[in-house]
Amino acid sequence: MLSFFKRHIKFPPLLIAATAIVAGIFLYYIGVPFFDLMEFRTVDLRFSYRGPIAPGGEVVLAVIDEKSLAREGKWVWPRSKLADLVTKISQAGARVIAFDVGFFEPDDKRILHTIDLIEAKMHHWEASDAPLERYLTDLRKASDYDRRLAEAVGSSKAKVILGYFFQMDPESAGHVDRQQALQHSANVRGSSYKIVKYSSPRAQQVPLIEAFVPQSNITEITAASAYAGYFNMYPDPDGVVRWMPGVIKFKDALYAPLSVMAVSAYTDQAPVIKVADYGVESLEIGRRKVPTDEAGRILINYRGRQKTFPHLSITDILRGEIDDDLLRDKIVMVGATAVGIYDLRVTPLDNVFPGLEVHANIVDSILARDYMYHPAWGAVFDAMAIIVAALLLAIVVPRTRILTGALATLALFFGYILLCNYLFAHKGWILNLVYPLSVIIFVYLGITVYRYFAETRQKLFIKDAFATYLAPTVVKQLIEAPEKLVLGGEERVITAFFSDVQGFTGISERLAPAELVELLNEFLTEMTNIILKHEGTVDKFEGDAIIAFFGAPNDLENQAEVACMACIDMQKRLREMRGAWRKDNRPELRMRIGVNTGPAVVGNMGSRNRMDYTMMGDTVNTAARLEGVNKVYGTYTMISDPTFREAGQWISARELDAITVVGKAEPVKVYELLGYPGDVDDPLRETVDLYEQGLAAYRRQDWNRAIMLFLKALAITPQDGPSQTMLSRCNEFKVNPPPPDWNGSYSMKTK
Repeated sequence: MLSFFKRHIKFPPLLIAATAIVAGIFLYYIGVPFFDLMEFRTVDLRFSYRGPIAPGGEVVLAVIDEKSLAREGKWVWPRSKLADLVTKISQAGARVIAFDVGFFEPDDKRILHTIDLIEAKMHHWEASDAPLERYLTDLRKASDYDRRLAEAVGSSKAKVILGYFFQMDPESAGHVDRQQALQHSANVRGSSYKIVKYSSPRAQQVPLIEAFVPQSNITEITAASAYAGYFNMYPDPDGVVRWMPGVIKFKDALYAPLSVMAVSAYTDQAPVIKVADYGVESLEIGRRKVPTDEAGRILINYRGRQKTFPHLSITDILRGEIDDDLLRDKIVMVGATAVGIYDLRVTPLDNVFPGLEVHANIVDSILARDYMYHPAWGAVFDAMAIIVAALLLAIVVPRTRILTGALATLALFFGYILLCNYLFAHKGWILNLVYPLSVIIFVYLGITVYRYFAETRQKLFIKDAFATYLAPTVVKQLIEAPEKLVLGGEERVITAFFSDVQGFTGISERLAPAELVELLNEFLTEMTNIILKHEGTVDKFEGDAIIAFFGAPNDLENQAEVACMACIDMQKRLREMRGAWRKDNRPELRMRIGVNTGPAVVGNMGSRNRMDYTMMGDTVNTAARLEGVNKVYGTYTMISDPTFREAGQWISARELDAITVVGKAEPVKVYELLGYPGDVDDPLRETVDLYEQGLAAYRRQDWNRAIMLFLKALAITPQDGPSQTMLSRCNEFKVNPPPPDWNGSYSMKTK
């Protein structure tokens, strides 16, 4: 089951990523109000991250501020003041004057009405008063403020751009009758785009922002200037002004905003609008190509917070307290900034921002050719960002630990933010943040939740499958790093362990079944605990036999040494248990062990319904043979040469012989494991030394010397099984010598 699970573990993360990609791109193209609102917020934050940009210096603001109100009187001022303002600015050498205020109603005519009454009364007088008549005529001219403003506009050396606005729906334009609408339409006709290029007849039907009726300046003032532009602006759903409509359609004409007309007047280049089948293609002023969206909206590149542009108090201009150099060759934008009389706007950088300064930002951006815009390839980039981010997480997160996966996700998350911020600040490109970041979060959370449940199932499986024959520490390692467990079989170096109880058949015949089970369980429990303590893996029990291995599924760099230590500890514990059994008159068990180190195949093997985590291979077979070879040499723990060499100095062993086990052609050196170095006392050490000398003589076929040495060893340790075996073999070879090509090894006749 776990094998099947592991083979398919990579599919769900890819499925999660694919789902996120499809959903993310679909929602991106249809637009989700909440996500779009969040995207607006990210644009605002990018402005804050970028910091202010110094204006180019072509734009200054003549403002109706608190100081002006205090010195010139409350707003609305007589238009005579504004006429004087136009004259002062023009004489200072300004190139353009743009009004962010409108003159939609005639000025106060009460003085003119009074003059009319006086003149009418004079017609009934018998004598005429020529000086009085001249005075009244001059007074009439001076009191006609609309005419004074119109004359100031008409005679201005600076180009004067009049501001107006469009009523966008019938409800707001309910006060305008048909005759007035016709007049307003005629008044704003001069502010329309003179050059409109349609790519096809179909392009003429493209839906654009469309107005119901204009609210123009009075005819007398309108006629005095060839320039006009609307100052309509519309906030996004969250109330923040980020866009300026660069085009508004009214009837069959397209109209330009105040800011575009100001740049046009300043550069002496007529604005050109190009409309394709999908919408507005471009807005051009000479060689300046202003990027817009399909509806013709201009994304405002705010230079900073309010008062980023120079604010000149109008009262200072009127009273000659402003240096002409501050106005010379400038675009002077006239409007209100005093609290209570100006149109409050919310921008990405300020919650209170004069509408006048919004226009100034657009003008400066166009003049500097410094725009914020969604590049034409932006949609493709956004889609690719969604795809790449999702797939990258689907590949990385399932293959890493939780912390590493979280760090990788955070790096991708904030890396994408930094990339978009960089491109925003240095290129003016606005790339979508919310949808790719949402996909990153969704994919990470989806994979994490999946991994939680999948790994929980996996850990339960590992715990259930291995807890009975692995040490708890090893099970814990596998649960924490299941990739170490390759199911289905893998080749790796292990140390195989086989043990069997000497004479168990006879013991079982002497005991009742219940006594036999109790004794065997006690023995197996103690021996198994030692194997598990040394992080070995118990493969299986076959009656009294224990089959185990070291080095799988957990990694043990010193596996041969650990296996030998486990054998030593098991034999020591078994000696202690024999002492207790002896006191209770119970059979004393002795255990033979065979150990071999080498490559083997380990893994879950069996049928689909029943599998065992086991080992297979020549290394395993050799270990099993060594366990049986103990009988030949009268030993209880036999290890192979590879195990001896790997175990090193931490154990004490003696070379027994070189043998050829059943099923193998090559001889194998075998050793008796004696214990830890400190366990070998002087008699045993002397016995081992004599045995090794005897073995060398045996291999030289010096049978007499070998017999003499083995006898000396038995004189010290009469029960030394290996010496007894070799003594008997030497006597046999004296009578029946081995063949001439004998290599010094002994061939086992049975398994």
